[in-house]
Amino acid sequence: MKRFVILAALIAVSAAAVAQKYKYIDSSKVMGPWLYSNDIKAHPETRLVEIKKYIPEIALDIRYATTNNFTHQQMYKEARAFARLPVVLALKQVEADLKKQGLGLKIYDAYRPYAVTVHFYEVAHDTNFVADPRKGSKHNRGCAVDLTVIDLKTGNELDMPTGFDSFSKKAAAAYMDLSKAEIANRAILKAVMEAHGFREIATEWWHFDFNGWSKFPLLDIPFSEIK
Repeated sequence: MKRFVILAALIAVSAAAVAQKYKYIDSSKVMGPWLYSNDIKAHPETRLVEIKKYIPEIALDIRYATTNNFTHQQMYKEARAFARLPVVLALKQVEADLKKQGLGLKIYDAYRPYAVTVHFYEVAHDTNFVADPRKGSKHNRGCAVDLTVIDLKTGNELDMPTGFDSFSKKAAAAYMDLSKAEIANRAILKAVMEAHGFREIATEWWHFDFNGWSKFPLLDIPFSEIK
């Protein structure tokens, strides 16, 4: 009888996890905390990890933990950055390559809970710069990073075509009506990221997707629940 009660409780918890409803997407396509926890027990090599723990020297400017972003709202309670373990190991190689040039990475955003992507869309209603919640974002999979390059001596960002989260046409990865320095610095970032398994997107020079992102499910895990 006791075993039956425990089994019934587990089934109820599982059903509750799957039954979570989203406005734009079938709930079965998004993993919440319970399903994610079970998934990474089977596949620990795919877990979300904190970037700073693997790359202590990396700089962070987590804009969505502040009001200094396009929503003018604080979206994250903690200024932390996470990504899937293979993504972070690749970023560690990027950082090592840049260090040889006296440069380093600064992260603006990485893993993003699906609920935040929904909020972005409802603020902006622009799927050129904001992910369509009917599909979800590579950020929701823990397989995308928003970042730039800094000078390690000064800590200053290199000159780039725009600031982070600009909705300007100048933010496009192939836009060329720029200064020589902006074009050269953007090329440095693109080259080193592509050398380690990332690919740029057309609309945002700062955004890179990790190759193989489609193998990872969409997640809606608050930062506080990532172990």
